[in-house]
Parts: sequence; structure tokens; C-alpha cells
Amino acid sequence: MAHALKTHKGAQKRFKITKSKKVMFKKSCNNHLLTNKWKSNKAHVSWKELHVCYAKKVKDLFPYN
Repeated sequence: MAHALKTHKGAQKRFKITKSKKVMFKKSCNNHLLTNKWKSNKAHVSWKELHVCYAKKVKDLFPYN
């Protein structure tokens, strides 16, 4: 009997995969000390799509998606 493939836990915390198989990530530098940062830097906090050339490498860390 073969062992089950495991999801990379570090990748699981940093990326998410949508139903349409896009790999999404969040920008850094938006956790704390936000009073010192410009409004334009804080505005784009939402999930962004990872570039296609990196997405394939990240998808390999999620065996069941």
C-alpha cells in the first residue's frame, strides 16, 4: 500500500488555490506598524494571483488540488 502524499505545510500557510486553479498569495509588510506606512502601500493587501511561471512550482506542493 502506497503512502498518502502530504501537502507542504509552509506553502499551505502562504498560498491558496482557487476553484479555477489560480495560485493566490498575499503581499508582505501589512501585518503591524501600519501607522508608519503609506496609504498606497496598505491599499493593495488583498489576495493577488501568482505569476504563471511560479504557479506550477507551487502547485506541486499541493498534491490533491
